Amino acid sequence: MNALRQPAANPIRYYSEMKQLSNDSVNWVEIGDGAAGQRIDNFLLNLLKGVPKSHVYRILRSGEVRLNSRRVDATARLAVGDRLRVPPVRVPDPAKPDAPRVRPAEFPILFEDESLLAIDKPAGVAVHGGSGIAFGVIEQMREQMREQMRGVRDEPPFLELVHRLDRDTSGVLLLAKKRAALVAMHALLRDGATDKRYLALVRGRWPHLRREVRVSLHKFVTTGGERRVRVDDEGQDAVTIFTRKQVWPDATLLEARLKTGRTHQIRVHLAHEKFPIAGDDKYGDFEWNRLLAKSGFKRMFLHSARLGFRHPSTGVEVKLESPLPPELAAFVARLGPAEARRG
Repeated sequence: MNALRQPAANPIRYYSEMKQLSNDSVNWVEIGDGAAGQRIDNFLLNLLKGVPKSHVYRILRSGEVRLNSRRVDATARLAVGDRLRVPPVRVPDPAKPDAPRVRPAEFPILFEDESLLAIDKPAGVAVHGGSGIAFGVIEQMREQMREQMRGVRDEPPFLELVHRLDRDTSGVLLLAKKRAALVAMHALLRDGATDKRYLALVRGRWPHLRREVRVSLHKFVTTGGERRVRVDDEGQDAVTIFTRKQVWPDATLLEARLKTGRTHQIRVHLAHEKFPIAGDDKYGDFEWNRLLAKSGFKRMFLHSARLGFRHPSTGVEVKLESPLPPELAAFVARLGPAEARRG
């Protein structure tokens, strides 16, 4: 096993060495005086320059980072002599000509002011880099802002994700252009003071006009490194309210209103209820997905249709909406006339 050997007093000196070793092996860092008292998340963000912040927090949450052989959270403080386990991570090396370059990109804008920015994210685009993805929406939009501001401002623009969408989920995605707005929006999300609604098409006839699903969820990482979620009574509380919008003999269009914001919450709740989402490659009906793909439908039918909240700066109610993308609208049209609604 390759590891960092004979650590010097200040581990910050290991930047270049980490870039050589971290891709394929676990690395060990001994904490010196220069990092004593620092929070572990801030230390890792400095040590792993170029790695997306979201990925740094992900390896902390998953327990891949160990401090003196123990799992710790992001707020843990370092002390002289601590031994830190850092898992293999891909650190971009700008000196290499084949290093992937973030390409600036523009996305349809639903709302923008000096504090917030909302876009209509297409399916198939990750919101951030990491886990084999070189870059996502946030990196591309930051690069776009840098291009626009080049020669006007030297410091990089502030832009952070307020929330996340799965790669194959389309629709409303909110970003913060100021740290104060980010903190305020996170507080609204924690307090359940936002109105987040999705549209999902599932296999089968959903029998309820309205149903609240309250099932606890546990997040874990597979041996292959994939994030997954399972139903677990010891997991985090998760609540989704489903409302039936349209029903056909073999499928139902549902509106899902999130009361909590757990990873893969809607997908796992519907799979648990035996109504898997069309095209869901993690929790869905794989035989049905195969038939759908043969017919030309090759994405997941989950769409972030609405996000409502009180603006943290102005106090004005904001309602962001995204219509069904053409491929989802066309899929619904192919199902034919929906049945009349019944209780």
